[in-house]
Amino acid sequence: MISNYIIFYILLWLAVFLSGTWAVDRGNFKTCDQSAFCKRQRALKPGQSPYRALLETLELTNTKLTLQLINDNNKVRLLLELYRLQGNMTRVKINELKPLKPRFEVPDVLINDPPTEPLSLLSQDENGVVLSLGADSQWLIVSAKPFRLDIMEGREVLLSLNSRGLLAFEHLRIRKDTAEWVLNVVCPGWLFSPTGPSSISLDFSLPGVEHVYGIPEHADSLKLKTTDGGDPYRLFNLDVFQYELFNPMALYGAIPVMLSHSAQRTMGIFWLNAAETWVDISSNTAGKTVFGQMLDYVQGSSETPQTDVRWISESGIIDVFIMLGPTPTDVFSQYASLTGTQAFPPLSALAYHQCRWNYNDQEDVAAVDQGFDEHDIPYDFIWLDIEHTDGKRYFTWDPHKFPQPKDMLQGLMDKRRKMVTIVDPHIKVDSSYKIHNEIRSKGFYVKNKDGGDYEGWCWPGNSGYPDFTNPEMRAWWASMFAYDQYAGSMENMYTWNDMNEPSVFNGPEVTMHKDALHGNWENRDLHNLYGLYVQMATAEGLIERSGGVERPFVLTRAFFAGSQRYGAVWTGDNTAEWEHLKISIPMCLSLGLVGVSFCGADVGGFFKSPSTELLVRWYQTGAYQPFFRAHAHLDTPRREPWLFGPENTALIREAVRQRYALLPYWYQLFYHAHHSGQPVMRPLWVEYPQDTATFSMDDQFLLGRDLLVHPVTEEGGRGVTAYLPGKGEVWFDVHTFQKHNGAQNLYIPVTISSIPVFQRGGSIIPRKARVRRSSSCMEHDPYTLFVALSPKRFAQGELYIDDGHTFNFDKQKQFIHRRLSFANKALSSRNLAPGSQFITPSWIEKIVILGASKPSKATLKTPDGKENLLEFEFDASMSVLTLRKPGVNAGVDWTVVLQ
Repeated sequence: MISNYIIFYILLWLAVFLSGTWAVDRGNFKTCDQSAFCKRQRALKPGQSPYRALLETLELTNTKLTLQLINDNNKVRLLLELYRLQGNMTRVKINELKPLKPRFEVPDVLINDPPTEPLSLLSQDENGVVLSLGADSQWLIVSAKPFRLDIMEGREVLLSLNSRGLLAFEHLRIRKDTAEWVLNVVCPGWLFSPTGPSSISLDFSLPGVEHVYGIPEHADSLKLKTTDGGDPYRLFNLDVFQYELFNPMALYGAIPVMLSHSAQRTMGIFWLNAAETWVDISSNTAGKTVFGQMLDYVQGSSETPQTDVRWISESGIIDVFIMLGPTPTDVFSQYASLTGTQAFPPLSALAYHQCRWNYNDQEDVAAVDQGFDEHDIPYDFIWLDIEHTDGKRYFTWDPHKFPQPKDMLQGLMDKRRKMVTIVDPHIKVDSSYKIHNEIRSKGFYVKNKDGGDYEGWCWPGNSGYPDFTNPEMRAWWASMFAYDQYAGSMENMYTWNDMNEPSVFNGPEVTMHKDALHGNWENRDLHNLYGLYVQMATAEGLIERSGGVERPFVLTRAFFAGSQRYGAVWTGDNTAEWEHLKISIPMCLSLGLVGVSFCGADVGGFFKSPSTELLVRWYQTGAYQPFFRAHAHLDTPRREPWLFGPENTALIREAVRQRYALLPYWYQLFYHAHHSGQPVMRPLWVEYPQDTATFSMDDQFLLGRDLLVHPVTEEGGRGVTAYLPGKGEVWFDVHTFQKHNGAQNLYIPVTISSIPVFQRGGSIIPRKARVRRSSSCMEHDPYTLFVALSPKRFAQGELYIDDGHTFNFDKQKQFIHRRLSFANKALSSRNLAPGSQFITPSWIEKIVILGASKPSKATLKTPDGKENLLEFEFDASMSVLTLRKPGVNAGVDWTVVLQ
């Protein structure tokens, strides 16, 4: 017989070296037609709903309405629960009234039991009931036959459920079909559970809507496409080598949240289900030619645009949250109230990260570290991939290549730099490996359907998979990050969770069999939760090791709703191609819309080798995306920033330095994301919700409200056309200070050094001009304030400062938060958090005012009554006023008056 080790190395060769063909094998992954439940559900025809509401069963309490539904074809009853939630949300739950056994309901994603508000019954007859949703002229109509829900505002239908009659709920039953049983034995985990098929489906109609977004992760445009005639969008966490672009295939993560947007309203749908899910999208305006749309206009067509969405999941219950907005900001806040906000990262995590698979040994790490210093390029983190371990045994070090990890880490700490090591959730089955022995002895592994430990092939060879759905397992995992458990670790070492879909090289679709058992639940019920739980346990471990003092940094590849609470994600195994550079923008924008702000793509592309032009352009783009990390495949040539000639080194250096100069603004944006759920990287329509020209844009984006970025992503590009939104707005080129009017398409000639970025008039942005070897080295450096004036509004901005790495900002209110305002020729700084306490040695070094007029003098006034005249320079050709050396502490009140 062929030994297991030979089989493993064949699989490893296939995984690594055949990936050198640089293309995904689509045959490894299912289409809807190959997914039995998706095919069954999609075969249902609209308009033939068998479900009827039994109005005589209606019960209304202070917290919810319950009502039974009956399927007139098979007489199975369902239980409908309706909740009016605080914050203009409605929750709809549908389950079997009397299931054969409990159906899976997703735990640990909601941050609490959402608070409810009373529903009131307005009217009822034999056809249905009308309920008030509390808001002015907003109500919910339940129609009895066929069952249907409509949410109304005035005479306008905002959203309808089951209006197309595609509600379908496969009830649990004891299987009697022998043929089906035989197939299940032949293909374990691919068909049905012991209680038979249990899929669910529900359709939603959105009148007046043509644009929907979200449901990441897909390598597709920001605006979701209709799926008529093709596959639905799939949500099923999978390890996909070099994924294809512009198709609805599943990727590494799944967040079942969709946003709809029109010039009148923004809404959201959160489908809380962790099983394999497919999402169909259709539109009554899709496919119309420009001529057809013009003909509608000329003929006065009264057809209202409408988007119909259908969700199909393999198991579980229907548990859906309808977020009624009405603004984008409202929807972000509503979703954050359900699943939490973005974790507030250490400031250094927002700086530049250097990674590849793999840095060879301690000497290699030291040489790369020294290379950054020699070429005057700042960086904060260097990363170690799987080869740093002792035979792919995580929580260990290769004794020959990394014999003294603490010496290595101390060398980085001496330069105020940090390291990330990879810790994957597949554990080498090896009786001499402590981690494996403890997990096995505690019974913490996922089980196969026969009750034994589930095993599959991954990087270490034969591997076990810890059951992270078990809170005891998560607590034990977290304890392994303690300094006395993870030998060689130090406080400047953080963690990367890869392969946590989970990846199983010899499993169906390169993942875990669906009949694998997590306690009493099959993997089919909760598959998409696995990556969330791995990151959750790891983040908790990093917090615990510091006694709850230090903020963690954990990068994950797999994710679900709520993953934003635990760290960062990246877009996985991309390719060194221009189209992959372009797609990184809509992929991160989509994640930001559903709560995950800390997103980035491998700079330069993971597979293949980029041209020098592509590499430079990717650095320029990545410098303006939230997570900024270069990464590369084992088989690619080395690509540290200085290996492409002095001219390209200088271009990359400048891009990285621009990132570091803007770190105060990045940090402030993440502070707001943590507190309010607002995305850091935003589509333009978020800030300009009535500007229809922005609704499909995904080649440019906003950082917060005030910076607009249009990276150069075309090979050989000599110019880009940026859309500057806002009638009456002005925008300033941050490099030249040239002023441009809003509501225009602006053609910008570019060279290889160009990164088109614009600051909105009416904003104030803090920067740090003294870029050093790492962000920590810049901690106490002074600030420069860039004030962009506008004829439309007073200029405003903020300055947020804390220690950059602990939870003291939250637990002890140790931070500075200032409001910066320019009005009536006076620039002032005022305290936004009177109850906070923090002292900074940083000061205001310079103030640059764009769109200014020349003053006769500039006076600095401080609370102690002192007044000092400031030196200034005025560039009349650009209307730029520069005030030098105010010298005032960044944490106190002050005013500069121009006369």
